[in-house]
Amino acid sequence: MLDDNYYMGLALEEAQKAYRMGEIPIGAVLVINDEVVAKAHNLRETCHDATAHAEVIVIQETCRKLKRWRLTGATLYVTIEPCPMCAGALVNSRVDRLVYGSADYKAGAVESLFNVVQNEALNHRMAVTAGVRGDECSALMKAFFRERRKKKTTNVD
Repeated sequence: MLDDNYYMGLALEEAQKAYRMGEIPIGAVLVINDEVVAKAHNLRETCHDATAHAEVIVIQETCRKLKRWRLTGATLYVTIEPCPMCAGALVNSRVDRLVYGSADYKAGAVESLFNVVQNEALNHRMAVTAGVRGDECSALMKAFFRERRKKKTTNVD
């Protein structure tokens, strides 16, 4: 049995792919029975799609592969705390467990701003493990935005 650090490492590899593409560096990996079913990274800029978040893409790919929408038995690993849209997708797809690296204090819907995934008013809740390889996940995001700000200031006339 592989551990959370291993799977988060795979999610970080996906986040690095997004970084190299100029996408916000968030990566996700969906695991069922210790098997990676799908991996994805953000593609909003590439696809011109506001919903092309790593979590949504990995859920969609898994549903297609398994030919089912209920992802019971699944653990989703994602580098950054999911936003409200992604948290809702996790609840609606019945993922059993969420593991994420770093909090998102501007848009997080697991602990930072809201707690969608464990809200007792909803029909599904999941176990949550936060902070797995959090420093690495946070550092990648900070480097991306630092680089983006630097490009913005050097491109000013």
